[in-house]
Amino acid sequence: VPGAGVPRSRWAKRIERGGFMAINGIHILLYKPDAEAVRAVVRDVFGWSHVDAGDGWLIFAGPPAEVAVHPGAAPSHQLSLMCDEVAATMEELQGKGVLFRGEPSDEGWGTAITMLLPGDLELLLYEPRHPTAI
Repeated sequence: VPGAGVPRSRWAKRIERGGFMAINGIHILLYKPDAEAVRAVVRDVFGWSHVDAGDGWLIFAGPPAEVAVHPGAAPSHQLSLMCDEVAATMEELQGKGVLFRGEPSDEGWGTAITMLLPGDLELLLYEPRHPTAI
């Protein structure tokens, strides 16, 4: 019997009751030649818990996620990290060595700034003004 002896997640239980479909998470991949430097930031600076999938391949439990679909000229995607207060979050992260490009800007939907991780990896950090699903 497939899955015999495997504990069912809360999502699996909801699926059985007809409440959700089978997608139970979002897995984000960041590619960098020096992946260990970025892993160190996510592990040591962001403080996200993780599992080792083997040979140091860490998989992190990030914060809750939401997905928005916007119109665009061409297919693309963007990874953004949300926070409650951009200024306070920047101050905390800068104290741990994270760099930022420029100053926070008012984008209408929120206050945003580009965070620079090792190896020129850029992530948008923003304080949303829009309603959030989380």
